[in-house]
Amino acid sequence: MAKYSTGSSSGGGGTTCELCGAESDSLRLATVAGAELEVCSSCAPHDDTRKTKSNRSRGESQGSGRDETSRKKRAAQNVAKANPVWDGDSEHWEREGTNYDEDPLPYLVSGYGEVLTEARQEAGLQREELATELGARESDLLAVEQGRATQAGVGGGLITALEERLGIELAE
Repeated sequence: MAKYSTGSSSGGGGTTCELCGAESDSLRLATVAGAELEVCSSCAPHDDTRKTKSNRSRGESQGSGRDETSRKKRAAQNVAKANPVWDGDSEHWEREGTNYDEDPLPYLVSGYGEVLTEARQEAGLQREELATELGARESDLLAVEQGRATQAGVGGGLITALEERLGIELAE
């Protein structure tokens, strides 16, 4: 089993590889994941500085650090696109109508399903009637009533519409 350390305080002369824990009389200093370690010859290929030098000697681009940075930047941009933040602008609802599936779900209060079911029944509405009135899917209302809005991917706009229509609080 690997020992994992950040190096010896003596500056050398140890007999145990700090990466794999193997006994060795010929340890050498290597940089592995940003930490300077004394490693055996089996672990030496993990030396980050050695990899960089060997990549350059094979004629690979010296901009590999920039390639890694741009790859990370693209990944971050993709995450941002997949998880847009609501900017407070509701004009798109006025132009395109309400799309309850695309709104982020707020943090829901404990027991929100029971609160909704009771309020809907007190209002004398069937689930299908309420869904039609709000332009939502009945299966989404059922998911909220059963307390599984997150798992069903219910949008926050539907929660807001239910709160307004029934005069209840489902989100904190």
